Amino acid sequence: MNCELQIDSPLWYVIQTKPREEFRAVDNLKAQSIETFFPIVKEPRLDPVTKKRSYSVKPLFPRYLFARFNANKMLHKVNFTRGVHSLVSFGGGPVAVDEEILNLISERMSEDGYIDLRERLSAGDKVVVVDGPFKDFGGVFERNVKQQERVMIMLETVNYQGRVVLEREMVRKADASPS
Repeated sequence: MNCELQIDSPLWYVIQTKPREEFRAVDNLKAQSIETFFPIVKEPRLDPVTKKRSYSVKPLFPRYLFARFNANKMLHKVNFTRGVHSLVSFGGGPVAVDEEILNLISERMSEDGYIDLRERLSAGDKVVVVDGPFKDFGGVFERNVKQQERVMIMLETVNYQGRVVLEREMVRKADASPS
């Protein structure tokens, strides 16, 4: 492996941003034609007054993002980009990140561009309702519903089986171990 060739080629690095300036750093790096990867998550929140669900967008790694560039040519420029605090470094130089790590994170990205941290549900998975009027009821996951963030499960109770559509946040996989 030619070490010189690797250093002169673009690699992925971790950039630490200034507090709450992740989006600014991403925009400024992109303006310099630097490829970035900034995983974000959409967190649900419930308005305590109106009881309406809304979402806030937050970085998966607050104050950190990934950028792909040639360190020999662009290191100084990247370090002095608005919103950037520094590059994550060890031994006096920036440390490259294996692209496989970024691929693993990307696999969790949903169609809308957000990283989905929830456990994945497959048809037939045993689930438990964790909130709402059916709290603590068990069931079997059937499918995602076209309506945003909803799932259909087959509820299992003592004398009744029925399908119900619930918010995705109200359902989690049941423990595999017997209770």
